Amino acid sequence: MPIKIPYLLPAREVLEEENIFIMDENRANTQDIRPLNILILNLMPEKQKTEVQILRLLGNTPLQVNISFLRTASYESKNTSPYHLEQFYTSFEKIKNNKYDGMIITGAPVELLNFEDVQYWKELTDIMEWSKRNVTSTLHICWGAQAALYHHFKINKYELENKCYGIYSHYLLDASDKLLRGFDDNFLAPHSRHTNVDTEEIMKHPDLTLLAASEEAGAFIISADNGRQIMITGHLEYDSCTLAQEYSRDRAKGLDIHLPLDYFPNNDPNSKPLNSWRSHAYLLFSNWLNYYVYQQTPFEWK
Repeated sequence: MPIKIPYLLPAREVLEEENIFIMDENRANTQDIRPLNILILNLMPEKQKTEVQILRLLGNTPLQVNISFLRTASYESKNTSPYHLEQFYTSFEKIKNNKYDGMIITGAPVELLNFEDVQYWKELTDIMEWSKRNVTSTLHICWGAQAALYHHFKINKYELENKCYGIYSHYLLDASDKLLRGFDDNFLAPHSRHTNVDTEEIMKHPDLTLLAASEEAGAFIISADNGRQIMITGHLEYDSCTLAQEYSRDRAKGLDIHLPLDYFPNNDPNSKPLNSWRSHAYLLFSNWLNYYVYQQTPFEWK
C-alpha cells in the first residue's frame, strides 16, 4: 500500500532507500480511490525511529494510505526537536472531530509507573474513548496495549522479576482469525518490557480473544470487539538493530541488564543480529489494514 506522507518528513529518505512504496500529494490526488486515513499516536521518545519502523510496515499493500501523526499536548517530548513536532505532528484538539479508518497507539517507556501517574494519562484515556466512536480499528503496541487492556477491560499489568527482553517463540491460539492469515504455527517476535499482563485473566475475560501467546513472554496478540481493538504486547515493528541499541544504551547507563534472549548470534553482542521476525511483521500489518480497516471501514463516514 503506497503511503502518502509529508514530502519533507525525514523518514521519507530512509524509506525510499529501502524501496518502500511512498507517494507524494500530487500523485495521490490523481488516483480515483478513497485512501485509508491512518492516525499514529507516537508516544515513543525517539519518534523519528518509530516513524520509520511503522511507515515501513504500512507501505507494503496495494491501496493508498494517508498518514497523520498525533502527539500529546499534556507532555512535551524531550528527545524530538520542537521543529519536527510542529512540522509533522498535530494535537488531539485539532483532530477530535475527524474520523479515521485506522489508528496505531505506540508503546512508551513509562511501564514502571502506575497508569494514573503517567503525566498524559488523562489525555490518553480521552483519546482511547474517542477512538471507539471515531476509528474503525485501533492497533495498540507494547505499553499502548497494556494501557488499552487496563482502560477498556480493567486488566492491570504487573512488574516482572527480570526484564522480558529478546526474541521469543509464539504459538497460535486461533489460527482462523483473519489477522493471523498466513502465520506459521510458531513464529518469532521481539519483546522489551519490565511488566506483563496475566494470560489467564485475558483468556477468562468475556470481551477478549487471545490470538497468539508465548510460553515465556505470555499473551502476545489480543483482539476485542471483532477487531476494532487489537493489542500487541511486543514489538514486531522493531528494526534488526533496535534491541542492540537498547542494550548498548542501558549498559552505558550502568544498568544491570542481561543480553537480549536469542538475539545476538552466539550471544556475542559484537555480532550483527539477524532479523527473524520481519515477514510476520509485514504480514500482521498487511492483514490488519486489509481485513480490519479496508474491509470494515465505511466509504463515507457519517
